[in-house]
Amino acid sequence: MTETNPTTAVQQPKRESLLLNLLLNIVIPTLILTKLSGDDWLGTKLAIVVALAFPLVYGLRDFSQSGKVNFFSALGIISILLTGGISLLELDAKYIAIKEAAIPGLLGLATLGSLYTRWPLVRTLLYNDRILDTAKIARALEGRGNLTAFDRALQHASWMIAGSFFLSSALNYILAKVLLQSPPGTEAFNAELGKMTALSFPVIALPATIILMGALFFLFHRIGKLSGLKLEEVIVVK
Repeated sequence: MTETNPTTAVQQPKRESLLLNLLLNIVIPTLILTKLSGDDWLGTKLAIVVALAFPLVYGLRDFSQSGKVNFFSALGIISILLTGGISLLELDAKYIAIKEAAIPGLLGLATLGSLYTRWPLVRTLLYNDRILDTAKIARALEGRGNLTAFDRALQHASWMIAGSFFLSSALNYILAKVLLQSPPGTEAFNAELGKMTALSFPVIALPATIILMGALFFLFHRIGKLSGLKLEEVIVVK
């Protein structure tokens, strides 16, 4: 138990603020695509490269600091590269819509598929040592004979997480199909791509986050009921 606290203390300073995350992944790319894509500024192709460089460098920097491959961060980097490639090659915008739907859809399938492995993703996302004192919870569950019941709760939480990814997949596809109407390689297309980036947070990320929070609260409730422990007894204090 004492070994996890120093690790947490080391990792804590590496966290980036939400403001920096939004600036580099949404605000700055949106402004570049919508305001600097004209021939008097960066031009359509260079604007795409510069705009996508911000979230790409942010993701690579996060990887270099963590020192390990994060499945979700890796998919995010792949998504950025695919968006840039499709746009620079001036392929039909439908491929961006398919890509936008495919990434969260694959995450949803991976979440469900992981239930049949020894490493369910719900333990990575919600039930982990960074959030909860899992060793203490496990002892309390075992003492009450509720380990099997808690495994079922984790399965239910996994379905909720997968549902949030599937919702994101559907909303991503709809947003891309509605907004991307101009031919790739034009200033209008870049502006539409920028608008799609700007709307991705309120239209897609927010509803999915609400579902994820619902899954977290459901898990907290089941932990309290099955283990007899209060939330303040098992939550990891940062």
